[in-house]
Amino acid sequence: MVALPGLTGSRVPSPIEPIPAGAFQQLQTLANDQGSTISIDPLDGAHVSDNAITARTTIVEPGAAPDPGPTRRAALDQRDPTAASVRKPPRYTLSGYATFYDNGTTAMRLPRGTVVVICGGGGCIERVVNDYGPQKKTRVVDLYRPDFFSICGCAWFAGTTWVTVSVY
Repeated sequence: MVALPGLTGSRVPSPIEPIPAGAFQQLQTLANDQGSTISIDPLDGAHVSDNAITARTTIVEPGAAPDPGPTRRAALDQRDPTAASVRKPPRYTLSGYATFYDNGTTAMRLPRGTVVVICGGGGCIERVVNDYGPQKKTRVVDLYRPDFFSICGCAWFAGTTWVTVSVY
C-alpha cells in the first residue's frame, strides 16, 4: 500500500487529518527469484575540476566595486545668524536616549514634517521628522547612522547616546 503526501509549500500550519482510504492504491511488483542486485560505481575523477569551490573560496565578481552608499548627509550652505536672523524659541524640549538605524530617516513620536534640532555630546543637527518611532519608551529619537555619530561624539560601537531635542 502507498500513501501520497498532502500539499506541500504551505507556510501556515494545517490541522492533522486522517489520510482517506481512497488515497491508497495497490502496487504490485514482480518478484524475481534470481534476486538481481544493483550496484553503483564510485565517482570518477571528472567530478573534481581544477579550482573547485569549497567553503573557503572567495568569489569576486568582475567590474567595479558596489557603491557603499552615503556616509553622511549633504551639508547646507546657510548664512550666519545675525541680529536680523535669529531662530525662534522652541515650542518645547525633550531629553532622552537616541539610537540609530540604517533607514535614512529621523523617527520620533511627532507628526511628520515637524522641525527638530537634536543636540548631543558631539554637536547639534537640524532635521525634519519623516518617520514614526521609536517604539520603546526609553528612547526619544531614532536617527540615521551618520546623523547619530555626528551628534554622539562617541565610539563607533556605541548604541545609544543622551540627547536634547528642541521641537519647533
